[in-house]
Amino acid sequence: MGEDPVITPNIDRFAQENLVFNHALSCTPLCSPHRAALMTGRYPQSTGVYTNCKIGADVMLSEDEVCIGDALKAAGYQTGYIGKWHLDLPEQNRCQEPESGARDWDAYTPPGPKRHGFDFWYSYGAYDHHLKPHYWKDTPEMIQVDQWSLEHETDVALDFIRSKAKETEKDNGPFALFVSWNPPHSPFELVPERYKEIYSEGKLSLRPNVSSEQLAAHTGEPFESGDEALNRYTRDYFAAVSGMDEQFGRIWREVEELGIAENTLIVLSSDHGELMGSHGLMAKHSWHEESIAIPCLMSWRGTIGQGSTNLLFNSVDIMPTLLGLAGVTVPAAVEGFDLTRDILGTGRTDISSAFISAFPGRKDAIEQFAAAGLDNRQYGWRGIRTSLYTYVVHKGYTPGAAVQRLFYDHEKDPYQLNPVVMQERPQTKLLISLEEELQSWLDRTEDRFDLA
Repeated sequence: MGEDPVITPNIDRFAQENLVFNHALSCTPLCSPHRAALMTGRYPQSTGVYTNCKIGADVMLSEDEVCIGDALKAAGYQTGYIGKWHLDLPEQNRCQEPESGARDWDAYTPPGPKRHGFDFWYSYGAYDHHLKPHYWKDTPEMIQVDQWSLEHETDVALDFIRSKAKETEKDNGPFALFVSWNPPHSPFELVPERYKEIYSEGKLSLRPNVSSEQLAAHTGEPFESGDEALNRYTRDYFAAVSGMDEQFGRIWREVEELGIAENTLIVLSSDHGELMGSHGLMAKHSWHEESIAIPCLMSWRGTIGQGSTNLLFNSVDIMPTLLGLAGVTVPAAVEGFDLTRDILGTGRTDISSAFISAFPGRKDAIEQFAAAGLDNRQYGWRGIRTSLYTYVVHKGYTPGAAVQRLFYDHEKDPYQLNPVVMQERPQTKLLISLEEELQSWLDRTEDRFDLA
């Protein structure tokens, strides 16, 4: 999008030649909640995956959910999943010494309903040792690898694509592959040196809303050296993005060289952004653009036109839209929109806002709410993102926190530096209408978050 000095020649060319979503959004900018929404087309309020699948939290994607893999397999697709899954319960929540060797948030997901229709499986739960990753196939035997995870997973993906392309030529049915790279993900420094060298010279220009002083105040960590530490984190983050760009280019070229581009839909997206010091925050899980705004690019030669779209495209819309484009029936329980006609230019869906939310999910916060006789899932923040505005009601991550309402005008304040902050219900016509729209989303998703 031209906002940051990151070098991505393959993605840039892909964007120029295909369709770019200017307003793609993560409904809950955190790994597991977005992934559950991506797979099911349903909000965290409905799937129950409102926080990460992690140690000490009984959160996982239910076997009963109908996912995109289930729908594609039922329609005759050969299906594959490579990389990070992070939708299963960590094995150490049930057994201190799992046979698979999984530790902490990680999990081996065995063949069966928890794989949700994906037949070829080369995956893991959650593991951030990017230079020495591991995977499981169809047994608990861990496959340990001495190679950057993105490069290795792309190698596996290319083998899958080549083999399935040959089978498709023999009328063995179409195929669908999800490649779920982990980086760019902390620890950012775990990226091959050849990508770091791209950013080794000079100081990067950080975003206008980055403040090391504000970050130090929020995190309690020292940033005495001004923006030096943030520059280092950002350089490593950009290095991972540039490395990912190279791997994406390999997949894109393979589809072209195999001659299947006219029959293949390629989608590049992400589960959330990274704040990287913007608004004095690191990581994600906030309503700011650096957190909720995600890339989404689509290519289907001869079917999807070149250019950009201003559609509000939320996490829950991806699954029904991909099924719609493939001509596969969308499951009845899906809550997102099938925007196939909008993308193909044969119709228009009236979408005035996208629903965004986040919940207190830390173990200590959950315990504090429980001790106070409160349901932590009724707190955190809820909001809507329109093409012009973001409106958020934040009730805090601990019991008794003051309620805040925040309003951002993206045209006047693109870096969200000057929100209108309110302690009471809104009084102006615009803000009242935004609050009413937020309430309609709460009603639609049966979210018991109280705006009072």
